[in-house]
Amino acid sequence: MTRPTNEAEYLARLIPPSLGGVNRRTVLRGAVGLGALLGAGGLAACGSDSPSSTGVPTGPVSGTVSAGSNQSDAPPKAAIKAVMDAFQKANSGTTVKINTIDHNSFQENINNYLQGAPDDVFTWFSGYRMRFFANKDLAGDISDVWTNVTGMSDALKKASTGDDGKQYFMPATYYPWAVFYRKSVFKDKGYEVPKTLDELNALGAQMKKDNLIPIAFGDKDGWPAMGTFDQLNLRINGYDFHISLMAGKESWADPKVKKVFDTWAGLLPIHQPDALGRTWQEAAQSLQQKKSGMYVLGSFVAQQFEKGAEQEDLDFFTFPEIDPAVGTDAIEAPIDGWMMSKNPKNEAAAKKLLAYLGSADAQNIVVKADPSVIATNDGADVAGYTSLQKKSAEFVKSAKSIAQFMDRDTRPDFASTVMIPAIQTFLKNPKDIDGLTNSIEAQKKSIFAS
Repeated sequence: MTRPTNEAEYLARLIPPSLGGVNRRTVLRGAVGLGALLGAGGLAACGSDSPSSTGVPTGPVSGTVSAGSNQSDAPPKAAIKAVMDAFQKANSGTTVKINTIDHNSFQENINNYLQGAPDDVFTWFSGYRMRFFANKDLAGDISDVWTNVTGMSDALKKASTGDDGKQYFMPATYYPWAVFYRKSVFKDKGYEVPKTLDELNALGAQMKKDNLIPIAFGDKDGWPAMGTFDQLNLRINGYDFHISLMAGKESWADPKVKKVFDTWAGLLPIHQPDALGRTWQEAAQSLQQKKSGMYVLGSFVAQQFEKGAEQEDLDFFTFPEIDPAVGTDAIEAPIDGWMMSKNPKNEAAAKKLLAYLGSADAQNIVVKADPSVIATNDGADVAGYTSLQKKSAEFVKSAKSIAQFMDRDTRPDFASTVMIPAIQTFLKNPKDIDGLTNSIEAQKKSIFAS
């Protein structure tokens, strides 16, 4: 397969101007995809009227357009339905058939899905993950859709562009990773937000005395713990080393990587035990029920909280400092959106739908229905944001360096076949770090040499 050797620095300005645009000194590179999706199958199609010179219809479209979605949890699933209903209302001759598949099954089967009978459009991720399937000729070119797109930064367009210079992705939302907690718990217990690793450990010890699980933790699905590794590596070794490591340019047997796992092993006593038997949703419910004090996760943790007072009680802080020389100005903020299959059955409606999904009107619907995410279009109505959304936007805006996520920043086969089992092995036995890192490095050499 063709694989990019140098990730383009593309996220110079993730936050839209209406949120107070910012100059990035260091920006995020790539995002990587995994394996394979159980094909729900693209369905019926009809034509469109009034195609523009770019091939994107200017008038209403008709027929059935199918949309494959990995948004299987209730809030984002409702958001997808709401935005598709709005599209159908504006295009009365068109029916959007949503095929929702469990998030993990979707990711694990995406390769088979795209080689089989994929839907006309499907949810996916920006950067390296998108380019991976574009390079395999499994994604549709939507450059003509981008011709008339407004409200998207150049950085977001870069994040949507393949190695051939064509666009294959339409950004919809993004969200930050951080340490989440309930304000009422911290207030009632008199807890202070920890700014260093020592303070985090001290807070964890106090929470244990107060009969709280310090850090909620669930890794049954394999990917959530990747976020903890990323946070630690960004704090210990910095953004540049982290991105280079994900690109296969650094050794996993390097003492720098071993220090990450060693530091993580030291934190496990304040993590919720038996993580491999618990989903992220179940861990989030522990935080929601005030049984746990903190949770290292993306802002989608809010999906497990009731809208209103419960979500307003949810807050977060950046992962604490470990090395003063490295600091805390590197974060993760993955971008989610939509792609088109290589040969959609209803291309006209698919392109019209993608153009709509990238619009401010569509994203206003999504972020209102799912307050855990932020719109990518700079025309979105930020006045309606919840306090969590507003803080998330400011959090990303203030970052110096922004990464995506381990399984988006590295090769899909390496993430799925090596790192998921490796991290789960570590969680079972955190004592053999030398053996673990040597094994990862040996497998990395084989995969990245292919």
